[in-house]
Amino acid sequence: MNRTHRLFQLMQTLRRLPAPITASALVDETGVSLRTIYRDIDALRGLGAVIDGEAGFGYTLIEDAALPPLGFTDDELEALVLGLREVDVIGDPALASAARTALAKLKARLPARQTHRLQHAVLDAGRFVRPPEPSIDVKALRAATWDEATIAFRYEDAKGVVSHRQVDPLSIMFMQNAHMLVAWCHLRQDFRSFRLDRMAELSLTGSSFRPQRVPMLRDFVARLRSDAIERAEDRR
Repeated sequence: MNRTHRLFQLMQTLRRLPAPITASALVDETGVSLRTIYRDIDALRGLGAVIDGEAGFGYTLIEDAALPPLGFTDDELEALVLGLREVDVIGDPALASAARTALAKLKARLPARQTHRLQHAVLDAGRFVRPPEPSIDVKALRAATWDEATIAFRYEDAKGVVSHRQVDPLSIMFMQNAHMLVAWCHLRQDFRSFRLDRMAELSLTGSSFRPQRVPMLRDFVARLRSDAIERAEDRR
């Protein structure tokens, strides 16, 4: 393995593994000696990479705009193109626009051969019927979810029954050809899913459920997994 390839592999490992990454873990990942790891860390720092930490404590890569962008493998590029095109197709208007912008930025930064591959990617995403347009400001909903802020809204279910809800928003998922808000519903005192195209009058209540979003979402996903396993066993 030449030095350039070794440095590239080390940088990719620093990006991929959870920080801080010990030198011994880097040895296991890259297959080089401990002394080589120390020497290559210094080399990357000399090239402009900001790598926090030292021997005995582990290393953390801090992204640096001055560092030249690293290339992608062909499979990584196909995955990126497919993901961004899927967001363009099923994302809310703000995310769809962001996906197109991100794809254009990616195209501008790639070498010529990979630019051609991006333009003519084998994988694509397409749907004959686009999901229903959300009837609320999804960007505001995403912000409230990140901020772990309790929200209120008016909701109309599939039968036309209208109710007013206060919920702790946990995640926005694309399920059953519609965008769904997964949340803890204060009215039902349980997890509930709400279609974004049936929500209206979104507002903040001023209450926070921080820092409960991640464990609550983990509990919801665990419940979904358990229900799916139970249904699969019932069909046997």
